Amino acid sequence: MSQNKQVRVRFAPSPTGKLHIGGARTAIYNWAFARANGGTFILRIDDTDPARSTDENTQIILRAMRWLGLDWDEGPDKGGDFGPYAQTERLEIYRKAAHSLLAEGKAYPCFCTPEKLAADKKAAEERHDSFQGYQRTCRNIDPAEAQARIEAGEPYTIRIKVPLDRGDVIVHDAVHGDVTFNARELDDFIIFRSDGTPTYNFATVVDDALMGITHIIRGDDHLSNTPRQIMVYEALDAPVPEFAHISMILGPDGKKLSKRHGATSVEEYRDAGYLSDAFVNYLALLGWSLDGETTIVPRDVLASQFSLDHVSKNPAKSDPERLNWINATYLSVMDNKTFSVQVLIPELVSAGLEPVSDTETDAEKIYATRPAWYDLLSEILKPRTTVSPDVVEKSRFLYEGAEVTFDEKSVSKSLAKDGAVSILEAAHAALLPVSEWTPANIDAALEVLPEQLDLKKRVVFQAVRVAECGNMVSPPLGESMALLGKDIALARLERALKIAQ
Repeated sequence: MSQNKQVRVRFAPSPTGKLHIGGARTAIYNWAFARANGGTFILRIDDTDPARSTDENTQIILRAMRWLGLDWDEGPDKGGDFGPYAQTERLEIYRKAAHSLLAEGKAYPCFCTPEKLAADKKAAEERHDSFQGYQRTCRNIDPAEAQARIEAGEPYTIRIKVPLDRGDVIVHDAVHGDVTFNARELDDFIIFRSDGTPTYNFATVVDDALMGITHIIRGDDHLSNTPRQIMVYEALDAPVPEFAHISMILGPDGKKLSKRHGATSVEEYRDAGYLSDAFVNYLALLGWSLDGETTIVPRDVLASQFSLDHVSKNPAKSDPERLNWINATYLSVMDNKTFSVQVLIPELVSAGLEPVSDTETDAEKIYATRPAWYDLLSEILKPRTTVSPDVVEKSRFLYEGAEVTFDEKSVSKSLAKDGAVSILEAAHAALLPVSEWTPANIDAALEVLPEQLDLKKRVVFQAVRVAECGNMVSPPLGESMALLGKDIALARLERALKIAQ
């Protein structure tokens, strides 16, 4: 990387749909590269496809970027010295650039009709010409004649004049190394369509040049565009940025990522209950590594240690199991209050378990009503949670009063067995005198029952667990009963006793 240039990078999505994980990873790499190098991260909306670009999609992309925590320094909602930051607002800029190239003889108007172009291409194929691109029919039309035809209303495009003596185009790529393209295979490509709109390869270069972009980090599906874009940079007398083309993300089966592999858009992952920090960590590792070993890379480490020389040129495979592990790890190290306010309470409210009014849905306020209760619940749920919605089913039994919903299989394996009545009676008797209702005291009261009843510990605790939690699989029993409270816990034992008798 050149040491005398202030790093300026951009993420330039087209609002033709939602932000998918490939685009999100590109945004992450640009953001991290800017932060690691003390540079500027620009968000630009490349919306020159009027048929598919919508404002709704732009807003979806902005929401996804905000959720990912990829704060941009220039762009929508921020402004900056090089705006506007949407291509539909920059059409006059592109027109001026194109007409400057016309005036300098670096571009020319082309009057060839689609039929003419098709006929020329067919003839070149039949002749087996080594060059089968645009035949440069209009390249040498006298400028005065061209102007007269334009003034007469004849439709035309604007084509760039690729120098005939241009040697190989060498893309110096930070990921792939030097990639060589034969300039003789480049035709005089269109930079302005006959409808007065710029092509992608022209508009994006004009923007990048005017915005002072120093590094272009993008998907390697754009690598084939790069030689044409370099031709535009050279025609504009603009410095060519450094490129880094990153590989695509494949599905776990090694095939192109698609809906059949599951969620593909950022908002789908958000709605599935993944944390943004964990998701950014996961996406960053799809093609980049800190040291080849470290899996948990916090956002601040990514922002200080990211470098292009650690980006792999091989395609990365998505790995849902790895994402789940990373997300569970981030959840497990949260402090109890943070977990309660950011994960637990919002999910319980959304599921309708927390009895809150329409005006009292603020998680902080709900937490303040019984912080010790939420802290204890968070403590036992954190190591048992992979994604946020998991807390709902694991907590539901706490919100059912004295009549917990029983799992039929669990009842048949425990409460319907011989000895269940004795177990439940003994548990009730042991717990009734417990005055300080804490997990430790509850566990101590129950611990003596297996020996007292001459039964296996598993049998005794399984019956009590089903009576209290409705299921043989639940969080730790002492903590669960402490969360229920003594009155509810005893009432559930009494109800289970009636079923067992």
